[in-house]
Amino acid sequence: MADNLSEALKTLKLSSADSASDSVESCLDCLLKALAHNNVEASEKIQEMGVLPMMPSLLATQNSCTPKVANIIAEVAKNEFMRSPCVEAGLIPPLVQLLNCKDQEVLLQTGRALGNICYDSHEGRSAVDEAGGAQIVAEHIKALAHNTDPATGKLLTVFCGMLMNYSNDNDTLQAQLISMGVIPTLVKLLGVHSQNTALTEMCLIAFGNLAELESSKEQFASTNIAEELVRLFRKQAEHEKKEMIFEVLAPLAENDAIKLQLVEAGLVECLLDVVGQTVDSDREEDVAQLKTASDLMVLLLLGDESMQKLFEGGKGSVFQRVLSWVPSNNHQLQLAGALAIANFARNDGNCIHMVDTGIVQRLLELLDRHVEEGNVTVQHAALSALRNLAIPVVNKSKMLSAGVADVVLKFLQSEMPPVQFKLLGTLRMLIDTQADAADQLGTNRKLVERLVEWCEAKDHAGVMGESNRLLSALIRHSKSKEVVRTVIQCGGVKHLVTMATSEHMIMQNEALVALGLIAALDLDSAEKDFVGATLVQVLHKLLTEEKSAPEIKYNSMILICSVMGSEPLHKEVQSLAFIDVVSKLRSHENKTVAHQASLTEQRLTAQS
Repeated sequence: MADNLSEALKTLKLSSADSASDSVESCLDCLLKALAHNNVEASEKIQEMGVLPMMPSLLATQNSCTPKVANIIAEVAKNEFMRSPCVEAGLIPPLVQLLNCKDQEVLLQTGRALGNICYDSHEGRSAVDEAGGAQIVAEHIKALAHNTDPATGKLLTVFCGMLMNYSNDNDTLQAQLISMGVIPTLVKLLGVHSQNTALTEMCLIAFGNLAELESSKEQFASTNIAEELVRLFRKQAEHEKKEMIFEVLAPLAENDAIKLQLVEAGLVECLLDVVGQTVDSDREEDVAQLKTASDLMVLLLLGDESMQKLFEGGKGSVFQRVLSWVPSNNHQLQLAGALAIANFARNDGNCIHMVDTGIVQRLLELLDRHVEEGNVTVQHAALSALRNLAIPVVNKSKMLSAGVADVVLKFLQSEMPPVQFKLLGTLRMLIDTQADAADQLGTNRKLVERLVEWCEAKDHAGVMGESNRLLSALIRHSKSKEVVRTVIQCGGVKHLVTMATSEHMIMQNEALVALGLIAALDLDSAEKDFVGATLVQVLHKLLTEEKSAPEIKYNSMILICSVMGSEPLHKEVQSLAFIDVVSKLRSHENKTVAHQASLTEQRLTAQS
């Protein structure tokens, strides 16, 4: 075989000028045979003998040899080490020229050659881009889309594969294909050629590539991709095929318009079927499919319209099915069920309905199952759902009566920041405007000590911020001397003073109001901490800084007046010449600030 190949290559080099001769054709047949026998070895030999640079002239005039030459290039380019040499030998321009011919066999082999050269090759893609190959292929696909004879199906599959190799993992080239209008054409192919497995698979892989790009979502949304994918999904029995469709659905479902289209096309019912079929199985592929289907279900609920459509006033069959996942014994379903409730709980109406229909109890039972050595993702999801449900004012007292705070407190020992963060947020939502609950939690020494500890969690800004906010909320909503005393004894004052310097105005304000209540309710006990935390200097800075919001200046002046009853703090106020700062604020554009400045100035003058 090797000798024959060497002879054929020599002959080919000598007779390449006369590309239609019988000797050239028999040489080409010999090359194809050698490539079929051992592609790598034959390709190395072709490279070694310098035959690639002869190929452009063989491609220049179209004859019976042309498809064979293109086929040889396609076979050779299956090897990574041959792709750059193919480009360097100048094969791309003549191959792209051949895309303009009418012969189906020539088009097929040329499509293969270009597709293989582009595979994972930057040089190959650049050369095809420069020669305008993608545009011609895209136009062919568009023109042939409605033709269902097998030979055309094969050609369309090759052309789709070529575009896929051309643009894979390359945002610029994918964007180029999108601007050429490739997406509507591929969606059409999926509908017309749904019986052609190879072509539909190629379309799905192409969709998977293009759907990652944000600019593609709008084009996809203007087609009937949702219906086509759901129709295709219903027909699939094999795990691999479903998986391929899932890989397209996941990026597409990030777009709200497509979420709604998928819901309307009946995807949810398909997903529920998958869950039903896989929930009791231990097979690896079934476990993976259960996760994919339930995750996708949760993703569909992130869209406001799609979520509301499935909620159906709390009576929707989908909503009821998803609720039944919460008490399941399967962690993945528990997780998806809790996340789905959190997503349904995105407006007051839904939250009120869910609390009234006993969903809180299901979540509490789920959390109880995960206290000891629990699943962190399930804990996090269930706490997220409770936090969202606690937002409407009418739900707070109902949830407190149901024992939500007690169950949430069981997770105080968690060392997982995501769980700590959601736990804090849930408690903060629950006690908002609920004086009794704030009083009860604010005198819970274990809780307050843990909050003070988390106020120093510098590695977890979210946990640190939420701890500070909950500490402040306990004081603001309880207005209780006992709560203030507990916070002082546990060392929380310094954290509230630091919080007053936060870059977030809402946190600054919450801190100043809480500090004002501490000063008003138990200044003697807090005095030492106020001095240690340089409260007076902090207030001076807040009042002199231009960027401080009117509310911050107003609450800072209220706090100055509240601390004047303490001798050491009074001395600090005098030494920092607060009177000058405050008198300037009398002409502040905000009336409330100007009025408070006058009152504060009078107070400072009277006590100087």
